[in-house]
Amino acid sequence: MTNHHHRSNAIDHETPEQNIDRRRVLKAGAVGAAGAIVATGAGVQAGLAANSAKDPYADPENPALPPSDMKLDLERTALVITDPQVDFLSPKGVAWGVVGESVTEIDTVKNIGRLFVAAKQAGVTVAVSPHYYYPTDHGWKFEGALEKLMHKIGMFDRPSAYTAEGFENSGADFMPEYKPYIFDGKTIITSPHKVYGPEQNDLVLQLRKQRVDQVILAGMSANLCTQAHMHELLEQGFEVAVVKDATAAAKLPEGDGYLAALTNFRFMANAVWTTQEAVSRLAGEV
Repeated sequence: MTNHHHRSNAIDHETPEQNIDRRRVLKAGAVGAAGAIVATGAGVQAGLAANSAKDPYADPENPALPPSDMKLDLERTALVITDPQVDFLSPKGVAWGVVGESVTEIDTVKNIGRLFVAAKQAGVTVAVSPHYYYPTDHGWKFEGALEKLMHKIGMFDRPSAYTAEGFENSGADFMPEYKPYIFDGKTIITSPHKVYGPEQNDLVLQLRKQRVDQVILAGMSANLCTQAHMHELLEQGFEVAVVKDATAAAKLPEGDGYLAALTNFRFMANAVWTTQEAVSRLAGEV
């Protein structure tokens, strides 16, 4: 209180000339600070523009966020694949018109396959979290934009939760090349998730029962189910590495889903790896 009082008195007793000089200094400082902020913002924007001009998906040349320090303990690790299904990953699927370009560019189908092989060789827990819609799901009274689209085109449709009739080779079925790994009697096939995240299925329970707390996450689609699974697993206390080239997303006039997801993966995941990096870690090479 005393120091504040003395300082206030000193200011009150400044001469007019001292007051003017003081204002000039403060104004100059404010202008300088504002200039620094503008310059920093301009630098960030210039960096983003340069990155976009080269490759919108490329890692930043000068990242601002701390690097990952995630190291796998295979005894506590699981590979989780979201929606490895025909409707997302095959030209025969109903969503191919909007996701096909991204899936092809990134080589998603091959990279998910490599992860299955590496995880089985490493002996880690493997789980798939599929997306199914039954006739009653089409009676929902409200839906988000993508839910409306998926229901409209019959994506992931099955006739019932209690029959596999019509499932094989349907859009809801798993990709044929993944079936040897999914149907080996060891892979966990969770109950279906209904919107995007695993909050409504048994994925977290199944992982906890395996004493898993590290997850290598991949699958479809990047900014929807894969990202939503990342969010929930992080909230549940799992350490999550997302494999950025073992996913893909829709490209629409509203935006590039893969680019949106990639930004959020970098911001939130414990690690963002390529398929090769994930495979090397599963093999104990890193």
